[in-house]
Amino acid sequence: MGALLDTLNLSTKVVSVTGASRGLGAGLARVAYRAGASVALCSRTEPLLRESDRVFTETLDVTDAAAVEAFAASAFRRFGHVDLRTNNAGIIDPVGPLRSLQPDAIARMLEVNVLGVAHGCLAYLRQLHEHESKGILVNISSGAARKAYFGWSIYCASKAAIDRMSEAIALEEEDRLNAVYSVAPGVIDTDMQSAIRSKTEAEFRDVQRFRSMFEDNVLKSPDETAARILQFAFNPETPRIPVCVDLR
Repeated sequence: MGALLDTLNLSTKVVSVTGASRGLGAGLARVAYRAGASVALCSRTEPLLRESDRVFTETLDVTDAAAVEAFAASAFRRFGHVDLRTNNAGIIDPVGPLRSLQPDAIARMLEVNVLGVAHGCLAYLRQLHEHESKGILVNISSGAARKAYFGWSIYCASKAAIDRMSEAIALEEEDRLNAVYSVAPGVIDTDMQSAIRSKTEAEFRDVQRFRSMFEDNVLKSPDETAARILQFAFNPETPRIPVCVDLR
């Protein structure tokens, strides 16, 4: 990952990340900052990096549309532009056959994984239009958007929604977005993976495969994956199409 990070020079860029307190979001914040970017970070708990001349942070829940809108506006006021918006915040629970799930847990997942991304896209697009600027939009999806898993009915549905949403936005915003990507980042060593490994086979039939990947030490690090996403997004030779990208 060191060689990849050495090729990243984001000293003129501003990167905004949701879910920036842990996992891939923290990796994106950390790698972008180390590559010279200014960063605008938000999460439900305190984001990874502390406030400075190159760091703007807020604590918020992405299901709160007004808070997400205010955060986006504040980021543009602070830095003048935002070159890349990454909607990363998401949850994995509830896991289990649909018949076993509680309606309020289903609603919460859809609120975070789908509405949270929609709020982030909406807020960013409004700022791009208001400031007559251009940017790049990256939504974090999953291989589960493109393949069904026993126990992940709602998670699969939420990530498939992100793929289709991203494709539609790409059609709608050709004048304001240099690129839109819905990225399946692969299996990363995060708290979400720990949660997956804690499930029973009755809840998640593929749990042993995920445990084996952890035991075999083949999980990607958040920083390694973040560097790949940032390089992919900012590389001028990266094609705009396809919108749905698999980095696994």
